[in-house]
Amino acid sequence: MFGLGDLNLTYLVSITLVSLYVSTLAVVVSSVIGLPIALVVSFREFRGKSAVTSLFSTGMGFPSVVVGLVVLLALSRSGPLGTFELLFTPEAMIISQTILALPVLVSVSLSAVQSVPQDLRDAAFATGGTSTDVALLVIREARYGIVTALLAAYGRAISEVGSVLIVGGNIVLTGDRSFTRTLTTAITVEARKGNIETGIALGAILLALVLFVNALGARFRDRTPSGDRR
Repeated sequence: MFGLGDLNLTYLVSITLVSLYVSTLAVVVSSVIGLPIALVVSFREFRGKSAVTSLFSTGMGFPSVVVGLVVLLALSRSGPLGTFELLFTPEAMIISQTILALPVLVSVSLSAVQSVPQDLRDAAFATGGTSTDVALLVIREARYGIVTALLAAYGRAISEVGSVLIVGGNIVLTGDRSFTRTLTTAITVEARKGNIETGIALGAILLALVLFVNALGARFRDRTPSGDRR
């Protein structure tokens, strides 16, 4: 339906906006959940701590189609969340991408937080700092690693195909406006239809978005005075 010469601009912009919307919200939700988990696991000693750490590390390799299947079952009419009628909506895709991005964000953030020297934490406590003060200090010292975690989680989310295809349904509305079709699923569809040129064009857009996100992270690092880096 779409060749490179007659690529519909509405279609192109629509799938790009859906990709950005779903992936960005998924990373935001993952951050709200994951960063506190990384701090708690880092600061607290509890039974099963190593198991929790291993669980998130293992979760980085979760097959996306399995996650998609689990979310599909949970959101189906007979599933525990079926009453919300979220299946084949952008919200279902956000849930799926959040599950995939969360282990990446927690694991990388946890490594960054744990790399902050214990002596620094002890010194902060010794000077009268509260737990909140120490936590903020640790976050400040680990900020580059946390930014890396956010970028890795975003890359995992925006490049996802299997799970969003299962729970989103790859739906395009009348007028070529995307409802749940993303750049990755559009590339899959166009490649299957033999529109290789269109697939390459869409892939270039996806690559440009990923490079742009990483450039923002690099700019964040470069704007910080060198003397303020660890």
